[in-house]
Parts: sequence; structure tokens; C-alpha cells
Amino acid sequence: MKVEIVTPEILLYKGEASALTVPGANGAFQMLENHAAILSVLTAGEIKLLGDNIQFSENAAKYFTQGEKKGEYLLTIKGGTLEFNNNKATVLVD
Repeated sequence: MKVEIVTPEILLYKGEASALTVPGANGAFQMLENHAAILSVLTAGEIKLLGDNIQFSENAAKYFTQGEKKGEYLLTIKGGTLEFNNNKATVLVD
């Protein structure tokens, strides 16, 4: 699936991922390929991005930390919104 993670200042990630986990208002949830369309408010917490070939720009790499699994990257957020539709996740974060 395609994923875009954007802040008001910088595009943090734009590319492919095999899974995306976000901190939703009612708890964390994960999206995989062909997930149903969803629009959600995000709370403070961590976004987990999982994929085999995830690469960040030099400016964006400093915002992510390596997760426990191979190909897993974590991003701490204060909140935001998520839209998932047609295998594309757009995440707007603070």
C-alpha cells in the first residue's frame, strides 16, 4: 500500500509499506493492503511503519527510530488525522 506521512513543515515519508499502525482515538489499529476505507482522528502516540524497502529523505530520517522488527520504523506524534482509501494512507501529524 502507499503511505504518505506529512507535517505542516515537512513530508516525512512517501512510499510503499506492508503495514501501518496508528494511535487511534479508541486505541491503536493496523492497516494492511486492501483495508476498508477509513477516516480517523489520531491521538498522541507512535506510528509504526513496516516494510521491506522503506527509505527516508535525509531531512526526515531524524524523526524516525528503528523498531524491534526488521523494517519497522517508529514515529512519535502528538496527534493528527488519517485517511485510508484505495490502498493509500495519508497521515497528517503534529
